[in-house]
Amino acid sequence: MAENSQSRAARRKQKKKTKKKPIWKKILFSFLLVCLLLGVGGTALAAYWIATAPDLDPAKLEDTFSSTLYDKYGEEFATLSGEEKRQKITYDDLPQVLIDAVTATEDARFFEHSGIDLRRLGGAVLANISDGFGSQGASTITHQVVERSFLPPDKKISLKVQEQWLALQLERQYSKEEILEFYLNKIFYGNHSYGVAEAAKNYFGKSDLNDLTIAEAAILAGLPQRPTAYNPFENPDLTEGRMNTVLTLMVRHGKITQEQADEAREVDIPSLLVESRPDPTPYEAFIQQVRQEVESKVDGANIDSDGLKVYTTIDPSIQEHVEFLLTDSDENPIAFPDDQTQAAMVVLDTKNGEIQAIGGSRNNEKIGGYNYAIRGGSQLGSTAKPIMSFGPAIEYDKISTYHQLNDDAPYEVGGSTPIRNWNRSHGGWMTARHALNQSLNVPTVKLLDEVGISKAQEFAEGLGIKFHNDQMAIRDAIGGTETNVTPLQLAGAYHAFGNQGIYTEPYAVTKVEFSDGRVVDLTPESTAAMSDYTAYMVTDMLKSVVTSGTGTAANVPGVPVAGKTGTTNENRDSWFAGYSTNYTIAAWTGGYTEDGKRAPLTDTKLSQALFKNTMQKISEGIETPDFVKPDSVVEVTVEKGSNPPALPSEYTPSSDKITELFVKGTEPKQTSEKFDQLDPVSGLNAVYDEESNSIQIDWNYSSDDDVSFEVSASVDGGQMQNLSSTEDTSMEITEVEAESVYEIQVVAISGSMKSDPSTTSVTVPGENEDEEEEENEEENENEEENEEENIPPVSGLSAQYIAASSIIDVNWNYNGPDASFEVSVNGQTQTVQSNGIEISGAAPGQSYTINVTPIGSNNTRGDTQSTSVEVPADEETNGNDDEEDENEEEQPEDEDEEEQPEEDEEDTEE
Repeated sequence: MAENSQSRAARRKQKKKTKKKPIWKKILFSFLLVCLLLGVGGTALAAYWIATAPDLDPAKLEDTFSSTLYDKYGEEFATLSGEEKRQKITYDDLPQVLIDAVTATEDARFFEHSGIDLRRLGGAVLANISDGFGSQGASTITHQVVERSFLPPDKKISLKVQEQWLALQLERQYSKEEILEFYLNKIFYGNHSYGVAEAAKNYFGKSDLNDLTIAEAAILAGLPQRPTAYNPFENPDLTEGRMNTVLTLMVRHGKITQEQADEAREVDIPSLLVESRPDPTPYEAFIQQVRQEVESKVDGANIDSDGLKVYTTIDPSIQEHVEFLLTDSDENPIAFPDDQTQAAMVVLDTKNGEIQAIGGSRNNEKIGGYNYAIRGGSQLGSTAKPIMSFGPAIEYDKISTYHQLNDDAPYEVGGSTPIRNWNRSHGGWMTARHALNQSLNVPTVKLLDEVGISKAQEFAEGLGIKFHNDQMAIRDAIGGTETNVTPLQLAGAYHAFGNQGIYTEPYAVTKVEFSDGRVVDLTPESTAAMSDYTAYMVTDMLKSVVTSGTGTAANVPGVPVAGKTGTTNENRDSWFAGYSTNYTIAAWTGGYTEDGKRAPLTDTKLSQALFKNTMQKISEGIETPDFVKPDSVVEVTVEKGSNPPALPSEYTPSSDKITELFVKGTEPKQTSEKFDQLDPVSGLNAVYDEESNSIQIDWNYSSDDDVSFEVSASVDGGQMQNLSSTEDTSMEITEVEAESVYEIQVVAISGSMKSDPSTTSVTVPGENEDEEEEENEEENENEEENEEENIPPVSGLSAQYIAASSIIDVNWNYNGPDASFEVSVNGQTQTVQSNGIEISGAAPGQSYTINVTPIGSNNTRGDTQSTSVEVPADEETNGNDDEEDENEEEQPEDEDEEEQPEEDEEDTEE
């Protein structure tokens, strides 16, 4: 029993020892197995890539392949590159200074490595591990020759393996001198220069490379990295920076001394360049955009040497017309005032954003010439208003085109210069349509305040606008800051308004086909930049800009167009951006002096003329449908001046009605009461009282409204005279004339509302002889009583017309026995107890004669005193209704923009 127990214990102990066997051996074994498998797999894969690498074709080392450009109809219109633009050189033609500049810049150990620079490769591998594949290359000059001659530009591991293999093969078959020859003959230097010899001639006019200076060699060595950007003709500052980098590298690698580098840096780059440039390629401004898109969208592609087929959006007939308008000739209908005025223009297809034509500059369509249409940019002026204020307000706040804005005073902006209207006047309350139609600054920035800068910036950036320092400012709403926009960007933003709110970044290239048959689609995706109601309502307002606002010079008869003007401070830039359902055009003109400095334009209507002529020409023979109102928009007639908007009542005059656009669901439901009529009075009755020789008037009125009554009368068919206003429903007319017919009229009044008049008439009877005798006796008695009572006349009688309340204020003094006063106004008489009376309802242009007679307690009468007063005729007044005179006021010749502080007035020099 004990034996068995001991045996089991021994077995358990032995088993425990087996479990404690170290696991690191298993891990090491597994790791080695994985490495072996990866090594085998990697080797096999690398072997496959190497096996499928292209052959070293000697013909491809010598040739550079031309790229062909096709228009929107698939027809060839340009070929880039070509042997006729190349001058071949041998190694013996190369001066040492050029060899040193090139190798120091591109491959410092070129003459030492065997095609692969292991030190450079190691650094690139580490960078690619830490920063991602493709972040840093290890290309030697040999690699670049291989890539340009045999491989596509993609950054794939398989291609990099093939590149390394082919570089080793190239080094085995050719000498270093031959490889450097291949490189310098093949490389593109910009300005249609292929190969270093052609570049030296095109830039510096030097046919012998041995004549190159250190500075010139450094410029040529630096150009291949970015030949368009470093073009010394167009960007001498960028060229200088790149040249200094090359000189630093040459010093670092012992090719020149620091003193030589410093001396080379003193050179004035423009002074090195030749005066003439190569002949242009047709449609140069458009091709610049094509080149830019291919280089930025197709990684590593070289349009000048890769033998590409590039399919573009150009319409040659439109491009030719644009270039015709920007070139001086006797046939050109555009009258440019001088040689310094610059201009640029872009034409897009409104429906898809395709670029139909680009005019880059005036009289300057040369190779690498400055292209104002796609480079630099300028302040937008008032073309910014739909993008940065009115569009966002409709999109986010769903304002109507009737939306009321108060243009009451300059807009204060912190401590800086206030924002003012270009016409230096203010129109009070007005519609959003009127404010945009007349390009008024104050209502525009107030509307931006309503919607908020953050939302406005989001809206504008969705249309391709890029703000200075990525931050929108209040003055951006009127185009008066450092935010600059090119004609291409502006056309892109406006095309979305004409395309139901769908934005497509403008593009010139639809696809690129490589020589191996591979195709890259470059058509950009479209996005909904705004709602269809925003696009349509902005468009409708911009149509009125062209028909009755600041842009009437751009109106195209028979073609429905919408657009906006824009002018910057001192008239240095003038814009017009507009569109039909077919085409969108942005036209810019800018003032310059002979030495290239900015200057005021002498004609700010040129941009409108360019737009009109181009739109008219390209719209000939094709149908241009009008913009279609979407279901999200409703057309509503409202009462002018109502705020919030109200529907007109049945009594609103037609002159006080206006039809505007509302986002469906936001239209007004309430009806205005401004012009409503009150119910007339009823039961109007007038009775002559013989005893008091007066007419007693009474009437009925049943209403909860706070009303008063205006009582008027005429005698024997004469003019109706206002007698008084009262809140009572009765009145007495005293001392009426015998044998006369009185017509009585009563009108109910509440605020601005009036009722129809109610009328009645009463006849005052004549007097018989007995009555006359009694009257004579009474008069005799009165005379006796007068003598006994001695009633004096009133004194100081005066009458004054008060215009503010349309009344005549009559006052007098009286010093005698108790008396009442009989007041007669143009024959209408009443008796009062006070020493004054107010006569309401005075008619403009009417003269009034006022008689005042004191009457004692025994009816003794004093002498009558008289005075008169004349009510002036109505004077014309200026109201604040929104659009009372919008089409009557004559507009100045040019639309200017708001005055900026000095720091805001400066444009960035192109």
